[in-house]
Amino acid sequence: MQLGAVIVAAGRSSRMGDFKPMLNIGSISIAQRIIATFHQAGVSKIAMVTGYNAEVLERHLSGNGIVFLRNPDYATTQMFDSAKIGLEYLKDKCDRILFTPVDIPLFTQHTVEALIACPGALANPVCEGESGHPIIFDSALLDWILDYQGQGGLKAAIAQCGIPMTPVPVDDRGILHDADTPEDYKALLHYHNRQLIRPVVSVALAQEQVFFDQQLSMLLTMVDETHSVRTACNRMQISYSTGWNMIRKLESQISRPLIERTQGGNGGGGSYLTADGRRFLEVYDRFVEQLREEAGRLFHSCFDEVF
Repeated sequence: MQLGAVIVAAGRSSRMGDFKPMLNIGSISIAQRIIATFHQAGVSKIAMVTGYNAEVLERHLSGNGIVFLRNPDYATTQMFDSAKIGLEYLKDKCDRILFTPVDIPLFTQHTVEALIACPGALANPVCEGESGHPIIFDSALLDWILDYQGQGGLKAAIAQCGIPMTPVPVDDRGILHDADTPEDYKALLHYHNRQLIRPVVSVALAQEQVFFDQQLSMLLTMVDETHSVRTACNRMQISYSTGWNMIRKLESQISRPLIERTQGGNGGGGSYLTADGRRFLEVYDRFVEQLREEAGRLFHSCFDEVF
């Protein structure tokens, strides 16, 4: 099952008085925390929709292995319009998609995993009787949501899609804490300081030096989707020359080509993953998924008595 996530971060943060996505919670920003939680839960494709301060935010997150999509009309449109941009991008790439605005950063990995495990086509987390974020839905619902033109935004579109919302009980008040105002932000910091510690797994492959990691995995995935190294680099906010250097270093280490280029013509040219390239990505993704699952089991067996 291919999992995706949409994070909407296009707004002006007017009520906060500061740029919410880059406010720190602990040692990392609000936006980085959401991305890290999704990655730890095994979500492979993450799209962030930016608008206000887009270039600054994209540079800030450029090494986090996500795709950036822009809402150029962020100043005159609603959050639902930004959500549609992300959902449209992921609809043919994922079986299930999680959604959250960027100002709800403290839901846990376990909450995301509970949503993923829920068999319902549409589900949201519920803590002490209150519903929160993120929500999850099957890609089969996207055509309805994307076509919705009524009032009330995403909440109304979901309510009228004909599929009942499945509540997923969680012991996680992080699903409810947003950062809409300075007072909300102070409450977030207080809640964060009481959160449980959890393992963070980052997987890289090395010989004498590291030659493959999650950033390069995302780059190859983007090349496979866009058939363009340049477009893939732009979406990940890395330079074209840097992207090619990373790819060539990888190919030299494993002694086989992973990308083939075709010349233009009636069908146009492009860059494509070779069969070896796709196989390499599949094996790496499977390894990362199994390693994270095992790390979670080891963490609980070793640390449950400590924390």
